Amino acid sequence: MKLNVGNAERGVRGLAASALITCAFLAPLPWPVRAATFGVLGLYLMFTALAGTCLGYALIGRSTCPTDR
Repeated sequence: MKLNVGNAERGVRGLAASALITCAFLAPLPWPVRAATFGVLGLYLMFTALAGTCLGYALIGRSTCPTDR
């Protein structure tokens, strides 16, 4: 897949992913609820931040990446 997430957004996604993964371990909720909500969202955001591509952006044809590689 081609890159469709810009560098600034990748940084924000990385920070948000770190916060969500932390919440998955520390939130006062039952483990399955924490894993299903915070954990899954955090892992998806971490993947998009590291890979530089977002499935949602690809489906709607959006790109925040300034250059096409």
